[in-house]
Order: sequence, then C-alpha cells, then structure tokens
Amino acid sequence: QVQLVESGGGLVQPGGSLRLSCAASGFTFSSYAMGWYRQAPGKECELVASITSTGGTVNYVDSVRGRFTISRDNVERTLYLQMNSLKPEDTAVYYCAAEVLYLRLLSLCARTTSWGQGTQVTVSS
Repeated sequence: QVQLVESGGGLVQPGGSLRLSCAASGFTFSSYAMGWYRQAPGKECELVASITSTGGTVNYVDSVRGRFTISRDNVERTLYLQMNSLKPEDTAVYYCAAEVLYLRLLSLCARTTSWGQGTQVTVSS
C-alpha cells in the first residue's frame, strides 16, 4: 500500500524557515520522481518543486526558486523541502506525491481531486 506522510509544517514569521519531510512506504521509493505541491484557500494547486528518482535534476516554480530546496534520501525513503525566507504568500497546505515518470508530476494537479493529509504551513507575523 502506497503511503506518503507529510510533516514539518507550522506557524512561522515572515523571513523564517521550515523543513518539510515526506516519509514514503509501500513502493520502491528510489524508482519514483517526487514532487512537493501546495494548495492555498481559493487558489489553484501548484507544483512547487520536483526531483528525479536519483536526485540529479530538480526544478522549482519561479516564486520559490532561490528560497526553497528539494532533496531526497533514498536510503531513508524520505523527501524533504527546505523552505527559507518564507513569505505570507507561501501559506498553504503542502503535499508530496510520487510518479514513475518525472513529467507526469507536471499534470498531477489537474488529475488529482483529493489529496492526503498534507502539512499546513502558515507564514504570518
């Protein structure tokens, strides 16, 4: 059974940092590309960052490039998102997802109507 469990969210002041984690089980983690998504109230789902199965290629949405870093530990079967210089507009529920094909991460928002629990990130003073 595929399971992805996000953690690490919280309330942080603007300019602060958080590190999100996504613990994976039930599938061959090292064979899957991974992505971090976010959904804010009244806004569309957004692919924030993605990483290939080996970690050799990463991509970011323009609004977070230079502030967020995606990484993975294939031994620990965990995906990470280091978020620095957080802004109020980063406030959202963050989710992780897995796809065998890296490019399919790009269309996951359009194909997904129900997400897991996610982890809430709130940036506010």
